[in-house]
Amino acid sequence: MSFEICELLGIKYPIFQGAMAWIADADLAGAVSEAGGLGIIAGGNAPKDVVKAEIDKIRTLTDKPFAVNIMLLSPFAADIIDLVIEEKVPIITTGAGNPSPYMERFKEAGIKVVPVVPSVALAKRMEKIGADAVIAEGMEAGGHIGKLTSMPLVPQVVDAVNIPVIGAGGVGDGRGMAAMFMLGAKGVQVGTRFLVAKETNIHENYKQKVLKARDIDAVATCQIFGHPVRALKNKLTAEFDKAEKEEMRKEVPDTERFDKLGQGALKAAVDGDIAYGSVMAGQIAGMINKEETVEEIILDLMADTKRVVNERAQIWA
Repeated sequence: MSFEICELLGIKYPIFQGAMAWIADADLAGAVSEAGGLGIIAGGNAPKDVVKAEIDKIRTLTDKPFAVNIMLLSPFAADIIDLVIEEKVPIITTGAGNPSPYMERFKEAGIKVVPVVPSVALAKRMEKIGADAVIAEGMEAGGHIGKLTSMPLVPQVVDAVNIPVIGAGGVGDGRGMAAMFMLGAKGVQVGTRFLVAKETNIHENYKQKVLKARDIDAVATCQIFGHPVRALKNKLTAEFDKAEKEEMRKEVPDTERFDKLGQGALKAAVDGDIAYGSVMAGQIAGMINKEETVEEIILDLMADTKRVVNERAQIWA
């Protein structure tokens, strides 16, 4: 099986690991890259020295290509941009902002740039400024989400740009991966399934919450106020729902209330608080029922995708 995105980035399989803040560290990203996918270290809101330590560590775990995700609204974004250039990181993904002001520096450093986009307009803008590919992420994904689902988003982005499109949001097995290819994607990004990988350094409570999730448990909070986030139902999501109903009845809503509710909530979940922590996960959480190694996950995705594609090819032959 030959994939354009693999040739572009020097990876074996067209599978990106999601850049999950507080979760996607060198251990997880290194395991993904070593297994043939694209491991991504999440910069999040971490300062330069923390991200530098993760870059140093991943290079002890694999000699394969890896990426760093830069959250452009982070107070440390400028420092992280300097860092990836200094460290000659081969690939970056970007989110929460526009990488245009830095694109010339990235290109001069030989870095491949792959922004995450929630719309056709942003995808076209990224292609225009020189992005090497884009990740079109539907709102089925965990964490901060946009307004479109993957099914309509991915093909519209594919039709709008000439660079490779990576489909994200709702990919949990070979059926989802094959569907992304049928929509025109050149690869997929997977986040939620890697939450329960053996190499993922989150509290066992978090992993068990994902493993026990039902199909309806991944809900979106702050759909009216603040920034929508998809996470598994718990006391925190109930608090968000209650707050939205209360603020909707006010003439002047207190929007800062939602920032306060969510402050530090993801880190709390990563550390084991699954009641009031933000247990971010996508809608495919209900499909996950076992903990596996990263390599097992990647090989299963590839084999299952091949099986699905071959079965459907025989039906239509």
